[in-house]
Amino acid sequence: MSSTSTKEVRLPRSVERVLYIDAEDTILGRLSSEVAKKLLEGYRVYIVNAEKAVISGDPLMVIKSYRIWWDLKIHVNPYKWSPKRPRNPISIVRKAIQGMLPRSKQKGREAMRRLKVYIGIPDELRNKKFIKYEQFNAKKLRRKFIRVGELCKRLGWKGVLY
Repeated sequence: MSSTSTKEVRLPRSVERVLYIDAEDTILGRLSSEVAKKLLEGYRVYIVNAEKAVISGDPLMVIKSYRIWWDLKIHVNPYKWSPKRPRNPISIVRKAIQGMLPRSKQKGREAMRRLKVYIGIPDELRNKKFIKYEQFNAKKLRRKFIRVGELCKRLGWKGVLY
């Protein structure tokens, strides 16, 4: 009797697609839209120097708009249901990217898990080659801007900037 055996076919392991991005002097909104697209394509994205990203607009108006959110309260358990505004640079950058992803779908939640944001450059990423998006550079702006780290300091963040 001859027995037929099924051979397990193994596909070659695909190379993981990874992006290392330096956010220094990069406009946050434009950077986050580009990163959101890459995350949905399946890339794993590491962003360094989050505190040096730039938010365009008059600095006083940007700070004021962030503070307005803190004044919003509701009567039913405000600690649980009031809008949460982040104070540290990592959370501000993550929240900007999260706003451009489909949070209610599985692919959006999986995309957020592939994102890592750092203040400064951590030791394990020192020898990596970083991408700088020159088309999103803040030096091309003809208007005022504020860095994310400076915004966080003004909002009461007590962390250390590198």
